[in-house]
Amino acid sequence: METALLNNTGQLTDQLLPEVPVRSNFIMANTEDASLHDLQHKHIIPVYVKDNEPLIGHYDFIKRVYEVAGHVFGYEDVADPVARVSHPIKGRIPEARNKPAGELLESEKTLYYERMMFLIEIPAYSDEVGGNKLTLTVGGVKAYNLDSLYNKKGSPEHFKVFIGYKNYVCTNLCVSTDGLLTDIRVTSLQELQDLIYEMLTRYKSMEHLEAMRSLVNYELSDKQFAQLIGRCRLYQYLNQQQRKDILPLQFGDQQISAVCKDYYRDKSFCRAENGSINLWKLYNLFTGVNKSSYIDSFLERSANAGQFVLGIQQSLDRKGNNWFLQ
Repeated sequence: METALLNNTGQLTDQLLPEVPVRSNFIMANTEDASLHDLQHKHIIPVYVKDNEPLIGHYDFIKRVYEVAGHVFGYEDVADPVARVSHPIKGRIPEARNKPAGELLESEKTLYYERMMFLIEIPAYSDEVGGNKLTLTVGGVKAYNLDSLYNKKGSPEHFKVFIGYKNYVCTNLCVSTDGLLTDIRVTSLQELQDLIYEMLTRYKSMEHLEAMRSLVNYELSDKQFAQLIGRCRLYQYLNQQQRKDILPLQFGDQQISAVCKDYYRDKSFCRAENGSINLWKLYNLFTGVNKSSYIDSFLERSANAGQFVLGIQQSLDRKGNNWFLQ
């Protein structure tokens, strides 16, 4: 297999070389690796049904984010993008419409993926929290299921972009709300580029780091952790009125169960011998189980994990009551 390269001016090129298999598990649920070459040359681009005009393709989205990140941080400090895709939409060319599926040639098949997520690491911007190396990371999500494909060109297209940190110990992503745009609606790449640039330049990386670093200094006892988990399970069954004044939690019952398992078994973030767990480790238990989320809900849950644990921190600081610890 082959992949596209990035040149030293930050442009994605068509130069090719043997591809090294990508092993990136920043998200796992129902996803597979996708090379830049395949996204550019092998996947068709969806069109608006009413006028057959193309939407913005996955490759063009990645390329534009890479160019903006290179402009802001310097191309020499920006690593090649890594992408994962899900929900394949398969088709065939008209000449093969009567062939059985098992007899289709590769040249007769068409394919694109409804959902895609990618990361671009910036290794020059690294730090450490709780003994874990963190690297600044930019990325985005494109989910065509959010777009109105039955309209005409000019209808808003939906994108999500973020900047945060990737934990090298576990590939968990640490995303804060000031480094996240989850409801971008644009009609052109230029509009998209402007919003990405605005987000990257306003993001306060040091404040984000210090907020995460402070979590190391707070801990829950084994009884408090059990109380928290019990409340997390109960939260799923509260009605909207009951949830009104409670810190939101976007993690489902299966993910809460995974947090319980990792509390005992995770090599990097499990409890201490006395059963206590600091909030940095708790945060990583939540960001770890988030890797089982689908692409289109991943970033919202990632940011929610940070808000949730910071809310617990405020409660321990006696700056407010927290329903999950009552």
